[in-house]
Amino acid sequence: MIWFFFWLAIGFLAGVVFASFFEWTLHRYFMHKPWRGFRYPFETHTLVHHHIFKADESYHLVNEKDKKTIPMAWWNGPVLVALCQLPFLIWAFFAHKWGVLCGAAIACTLYFTAYEYLHWCMHLPKQRRLEKSRIFYRLNGHHLLHHRYMQKNFNVVLPLVDLLLGTLRLRAKFNFRQAHGSSVPDVQPKKKKLKRITSTT
Repeated sequence: MIWFFFWLAIGFLAGVVFASFFEWTLHRYFMHKPWRGFRYPFETHTLVHHHIFKADESYHLVNEKDKKTIPMAWWNGPVLVALCQLPFLIWAFFAHKWGVLCGAAIACTLYFTAYEYLHWCMHLPKQRRLEKSRIFYRLNGHHLLHHRYMQKNFNVVLPLVDLLLGTLRLRAKFNFRQAHGSSVPDVQPKKKKLKRITSTT
């Protein structure tokens, strides 16, 4: 039993890392471009979601009728979690470590649940307790920049893969009209300090 929990923990940690890679890959290669005629993620995300929610004041919900475009369709979550289990299912089957599969299933379920809730709070702020946390503040700025630069900051929950694969952006290149709020950081370019010019005689 102790070994089961050991492999459960290994599976959980591996599941979190894998979910970050899976989220990044899905977001970059399927949600921002059609893939061999498979257009559903691209149409619902890029053509609908990004058309409504930009990095300006429209980053937050403006029209109530657009609320339904914030979350994924109800069936997307279970499908994504199931797809994430494939490598862990193979691992568990051949290595007979079923704790790994259980741990990964828990991790991926929590990861995509967090994705949906964080994303909901980002676009529909209500002064929730979560929105007052430092981690939400940082992730919100990270996602806001994705709405400014659609080829950057693909991760919503854990920006690990953005960091590893070079798609991480911490600030804007140029000033732009951005959304504001108590849980929205300033992502404008850093102001350069003016150097004092001293004249020597």
